Parts: sequence; structure tokens; C-alpha cells
Amino acid sequence: MNERATTVEGVRRTNLAEVLRLVHHAGSRSRAVITAETGLNRSTVSDLVGRLVEAGLVEEHEPDPTRRVGRPSPVVAPSPGVVAIGVNPEIDAVEIGAIALGGAVRERVRIPAEQPEVADVVRIVTDVVREWRDGALRGCRIEGIGVAVPGLVRASDGMVRFAPHLDWRDADIAGPLAAALGIDVVVGNDASLGARAERLFGAAREHEDVVYLNGGASGIGGGLILHGRLIGGVGGYAGEWGQTAASVADAADRRAEGGVLEDEVNRARLVSAAGLAAPDDVELRAALDAADEGPVIAEAARQCRILTATLGNAVNVLNPAMIVLGGFLAILRDLDPDSFDAEVRRRALAASAEGLEISAAALGADRLLIGAADAAFERLLADPLG
Repeated sequence: MNERATTVEGVRRTNLAEVLRLVHHAGSRSRAVITAETGLNRSTVSDLVGRLVEAGLVEEHEPDPTRRVGRPSPVVAPSPGVVAIGVNPEIDAVEIGAIALGGAVRERVRIPAEQPEVADVVRIVTDVVREWRDGALRGCRIEGIGVAVPGLVRASDGMVRFAPHLDWRDADIAGPLAAALGIDVVVGNDASLGARAERLFGAAREHEDVVYLNGGASGIGGGLILHGRLIGGVGGYAGEWGQTAASVADAADRRAEGGVLEDEVNRARLVSAAGLAAPDDVELRAALDAADEGPVIAEAARQCRILTATLGNAVNVLNPAMIVLGGFLAILRDLDPDSFDAEVRRRALAASAEGLEISAAALGADRLLIGAADAAFERLLADPLG
């Protein structure tokens, strides 16, 4: 192949990737809209969409007949038959989801497992995926598996350096899982993948500078997006908000001497104050909503005081357009959103907090699975016909 042909094919691959990524992240749209958004000409877009249809990556539908003005342009939609598997091992369960191109959750299951080891997770995921292949996902194309781990994950190779609540150290989950299922596996920090999901599909879609904090059974993690890019740091370990020093202004609010943020703002403390055994976030939210006063409300207020101080510091340092809270942190805020947001702004410099938006994660309990699956789609999105 001569150099010109190679260059032409390279440009075509780049354009294919741009169109597929647009439809995956931004949703179904007409050829005319794709033409306007990519700046490519109509004939090029027609050729690219045709190639993606042949590859089974997108589908074309007739537009809504009630909205036709002039010659209708076919609507291009991501194929629901192309999926990635998202996995989130936690201290009490393994959550698994099948996520289609476009971010739709096709299947989802939560398998109880007490502090699962790597081998436990591999076995559980393998059993579920094999069952789905023979049933709910029969005929689907599984592009990859993304694993969202509550711990430090090395960006270069996906090695889990330390997941304290799972007691994983220098653990390789990608290798055994890929060997068991014959599917490519990527591994990332759970909160960073949650930030990715909320930026692409959720509450932060319209913003490029975002601070994300996620609160779960394993503690508090987070992600940072600047100028539209997820920031991982030199090793991939950025965003460990839970390990920062807790901002406790009143000594009476301290529960863990010398403790970090996740020792003070803590789901287990909230659950204990509510008198619950092992609730999910829906049950925890219901218990807090039903309580007018008492230990659980006092504990929630204490945690909010510490959390808002931490977020005020984040605003001063990073000047984000939006803060997104996931898991039990969103539940804390939702008890009184106006007061919570006002307190964050009070703790921050006025100029830094101008225009700041604060929101609960829009994707709810699916955010980590969607983020993990999107990471697993990355190779396909970069080179659709590769």
C-alpha cells in the first residue's frame, strides 16, 4: 500500500471513530446533525455511517414522521447488540451489568459476597457472563469487561496496588478474568470510572471542570475532570478524597482521632445510627427521610458539616464548574440541598464559587458499571473497524 492510500485509510478510521464516539456518548442523531457536529461533508458522513452499519455498530431508523420538514435524514442510533460488561466488587457483594453502546443498562445483577477475593470475583463474573451469553445476551457482541475497584489501580497495567477494604494488595484481576472468559479486561478505580460516567452520560454532561466524590461501603473515592479530561496523576492514583485530612472545625464532631475524611464521613456510622443492619442506599435514604430527629439526624448533620468543609477546600483549589456526589454522599446532601450547597459556598472563596453547581449523581446505582463499561469500549471507539 502506498503512502497516500495509508493516509486516506488513516483519515477514514479517525472519522469513523469520531462518528461512533459521537453517537455513543451523545445519543441517536440524524445524519444531518452528525454532518453539522463533525464538520464533515454529507457524502463522507453517509459513507461512514454505512460502514458502521455494515459492522453492526450502529443502526439507522426512519425519522419521526410528524417532524419532517423537507427531505428527512435517517436517524443513526448505537446498536443495542454491542455490549460491554461492567463489574464492581465491593466488601459485601459483586455487582455486574451489561451496558450497550449508548450507555443503556441491558442487564444487571448483585451477587452477595463477603469481602470477596480476586478468585471469588472471577468465578462470580464468569458464571454470570456465561449465563447471559446463553440467555439474555444471546447473539450480542461483547466488546470487553471493565472492572471498577474501590482502591488504588495502576494506570499502566491495571494492577490493583491496594484495595484496603477488600484486602487486595498487588492483585491482578484482569489476567485471570480475561483467561476465564476470553474477553479483554480493563481495570480502574471505581470513583474515577464513576466520574467518567457522570461526565459522559450523567449530571456533568455540560461541564468540563468537575469534582466528583463517591461514598460507598468501602469509603470515599473521587475523580477530577479538568478541561474535559479525567485526571489520573502520574500513576493513576489521583482522586483519593477519602484519604485527605478531615476538616473538623469543632472538636466535638470528631469521632476518629487523627482519622481521614472517610473515617468521619462514613456510611457505616450512618447505618448504625439509623439502626439498620445491611441496607442498600434506597433503604438508607428511606430511613433518613422518615426520621424527624434523633441519633441518625444528628449523625447526618455532623457528617454534612465535615463534608461541606472538604468541598469548600476543593472549590478553592480547583475552581470547578460542578461538584457531583454519588452514593451515600448524595443522600446526605439531599436531606437539605439548599442549606448544604449554601454551606459549601460559604466555606469557599466567593469568586471561586461563582456559578458553581452541586448535584447528586444522575446515574444512581448504575454509575460505576456504566463507567467501567465505557472504559471497556475504549478500544472499539478508538478504531471501530480494527
